[in-house]
Amino acid sequence: MKPQTVDEYIAAAPAAAQAAAAQLRALIQKAAPEAQEKLSYGMPYYGYNGRVIYWAAHKDYIGLYVMADSREAMATEIEPYKTGKATLKFLLTNPLPTKLITQIVAIQMAANKAKHG
Repeated sequence: MKPQTVDEYIAAAPAAAQAAAAQLRALIQKAAPEAQEKLSYGMPYYGYNGRVIYWAAHKDYIGLYVMADSREAMATEIEPYKTGKATLKFLLTNPLPTKLITQIVAIQMAANKAKHG
């Protein structure tokens, strides 16, 4: 059965990714407390006046799907993690770059507030 909540999503994630997934969720919730959390396209999504961020837990990594405003503002910082236009890959063998993730979310929240606030 497909997960219906982010709690269910994390519980159903590969065992190796569950701790990182829970940590990422907490980071996003702290950086964007006003954001609505739900599942979209089968993965956790956070929205506030538009899209803020998506993420997915995989066997060997956490994928973070970054919106244009934060991608542009953090282009240099995200480059080592980039695997596609909007995709960042954080290997589970390394700690999550918590400061980077917090900055990405904060930038996108501010951009969304400015555009639609």
